[in-house]
Amino acid sequence: MYSETDANVAAELAHAASLPLIVAELLVSRGLHSAQDVDHFLHPKIEHLLDPYTMLGMSVAVPRVQQAIERREPILIYGDYDVDGITATVLLKTAIEMFGGEVRFHVPHRLKEGYGMRDEVIATAAAEGVRLVISVDTGIRAFAAAAAAESLGLDLIVTDHHLPEADPVSGHNLPRALAVLNPNQPNCPYVCKHLCGAGVAFKLAQALLEARDAQRARTKILPSFLKMLAIATVADAVPLLGENRVFVAIGLEELRRPVGSGLRALMQAANIDPATRKLTPIDIAFRLAPRINAAGRMDIASEVVELFTTRQPQRAQELAEKLERLNTERRATEAAILAEIEERLHEESFQQSHCIVMDGTGWHRGIIGILASRIVDQTGKPALVITHEEDANAHNDAGLREMTNTPNDVILSGAQSAQSKDLLSTPTPQTSAHGSGRSIPSFHLLNAIESCHDLFTRFGGHAHAVGFSLPSHRVPELRQRLEAYAQLNLAEDALGSPLTISAALPLDRITPMLFTWLHRMEPCGMGNEEPVFVAQNVRISSAPRFIRDRQGNNRHVRLQLAQGPRAITFPAVGWHWAERVRSLDLQQDSIIHLAYKLRENEHPEFGGLELEIADIETAH
Repeated sequence: MYSETDANVAAELAHAASLPLIVAELLVSRGLHSAQDVDHFLHPKIEHLLDPYTMLGMSVAVPRVQQAIERREPILIYGDYDVDGITATVLLKTAIEMFGGEVRFHVPHRLKEGYGMRDEVIATAAAEGVRLVISVDTGIRAFAAAAAAESLGLDLIVTDHHLPEADPVSGHNLPRALAVLNPNQPNCPYVCKHLCGAGVAFKLAQALLEARDAQRARTKILPSFLKMLAIATVADAVPLLGENRVFVAIGLEELRRPVGSGLRALMQAANIDPATRKLTPIDIAFRLAPRINAAGRMDIASEVVELFTTRQPQRAQELAEKLERLNTERRATEAAILAEIEERLHEESFQQSHCIVMDGTGWHRGIIGILASRIVDQTGKPALVITHEEDANAHNDAGLREMTNTPNDVILSGAQSAQSKDLLSTPTPQTSAHGSGRSIPSFHLLNAIESCHDLFTRFGGHAHAVGFSLPSHRVPELRQRLEAYAQLNLAEDALGSPLTISAALPLDRITPMLFTWLHRMEPCGMGNEEPVFVAQNVRISSAPRFIRDRQGNNRHVRLQLAQGPRAITFPAVGWHWAERVRSLDLQQDSIIHLAYKLRENEHPEFGGLELEIADIETAH
């Protein structure tokens, strides 16, 4: 399907900003309408950071943190176990300690504590002399924890990005806190509503740093902070537009010069050499973020905070190597379960279903969200993955009572801004099922599981991702009722993974100058997806050449494609497209319709512009 763009608006923007028309069309589809918008988008600068004091609550939060620093009061930062929560903890901890503040932090254990703030952690902090608690990437629905803090005489500052929702007990829309920093809270004028959790924590750090020395903060300190914030912003899959684009564009550039021992060690473990090339969001999403997340999934996320804050290279190396081992373990565990899942997906019941509910015994709870995403990617259907286990940790389900968003279990398809809910009912029986779900754009997954709310001991999430628990014996009923709901609310033509075409671009219109303009649109990611173009009636000018994968199978293909009166020829590569080329019986002089992405091959011998195949159809 094509993305919709107003042709007149695009033409006006092309003229006003001196852009190629096709580039103007792409920018209009991203919400840009003026030459100034285009300049900010194509040339993000540190000066484009928004004023943190336009965020509601900042004028209260900053003086309280400054007071705690001056009085040497211990401050507790309460984080979360995913990339967003960990980096938010690191950013704020670093900023406060730069002024001599005394900081402690708590990152919950995924399996033992679950998501959200817990009363007992607050109580322990109070007993140890803490008088100020700052939540990061959590807390917007921490009504019980906020009440506990208030009763103990602690001040609470909530920094979060999830959507608030009224407390079913008190009816309050926000927790009783000294200050709430969240661009999505009512009456907050902050323009960029789609910050990740680390982004909100960064705005508090920015305000603190600029209050001390605005010029030094802007020229020296804040750009360095954007290294970590870029990782969080990409990993949390928030739109790379507005201020988020500034974070990521500058942060990626700063990542070429890693200073901290932990970041250097992590890059080395991920086999990334920032001196040889600029990092991309793909590097973050598939190489750095999974290693950071591995600690939260398989072990203890708090050690990642230590990784990024230690000044001892040897310790950083040890921690990075541990993350690598955990990530390897996570991948092996995931692969073993995924192989079983893929085999079962061939069963007729799953082939015919609108919503897939897949369950197994003893599957690792830390990776079921990833597995659900894999099913969605392969089938184009909403999917829930459930593991059955003895309920030794049933009491830990209380950790979801504040759940406004399931943890970001998979990079590039995780947290989205959407309405979130959380319900609690009866205690979990001795054998319980724990699940995680992911969805497709046309199916609101939270609404779907809410239609079965009586089955769950707890659940929460949003339109695209959910987490839940229920008695194991109720899983068959859940499968039946969700399928019935999906059949009523999900059209057949919405199933599958439709390809969104950005614009028509015949091959004879491709030029190096156009590629340069498209390159300026990077970094690409959520909300600023890499453009996919379509060219019709393209001729294959020579016989397809098949390429072996690492296992020796001819799974990839290279084509030479020509189009137009001048028969301009471009090389094209199709990763995993060999079977499709064979099934269509494509030969030299075959005519095809092509969906593609424009690439630059940097190989010293046969480099230059090339096409990456996104889809192929024969021209009839």
